[in-house]
Amino acid sequence: MKRSRKRKNHFDTELGFQIAPMIDVVFVIMLFFMVMAGAVKVEREINSKLPGTAETSEPTEFVDEVIINISDAGEVTLNDEPMDSASSKEMSQLRGTLLRAKQSSDAAKSQLMVTIVSEPEARYSRAVDVLDALAAAQIENVSFTTTDEE
Repeated sequence: MKRSRKRKNHFDTELGFQIAPMIDVVFVIMLFFMVMAGAVKVEREINSKLPGTAETSEPTEFVDEVIINISDAGEVTLNDEPMDSASSKEMSQLRGTLLRAKQSSDAAKSQLMVTIVSEPEARYSRAVDVLDALAAAQIENVSFTTTDEE
């Protein structure tokens, strides 16, 4: 007895619409959106005002501050920039810089304020030299302070 086998061609079979893979894809997409919904940050309105022009009845004064340091050795620095040598009495470089700063502040209609920071062992004559340079530049708003040694 011989059995006859009929071979089926894989093109002959019609699979139809497969619902199981579609359900799997829908569940995966739904899971993705459920997980991402927890990570979304809610935007809130921030009530802030951007800077703009302010109406004032009087002009606003800005202060330009310059700090002059006098060390124990007599070295003078202007805003941490070394000026003339410790032996220079006329202090021409400091005078020129202070004069330009004064002209710049006058042009900007702002007030120039100078703070002299002297170390406790600095010579008084060196502070007088700095005051002479300030007087030559016609700077009148000057304050003194000393460094604290701890």
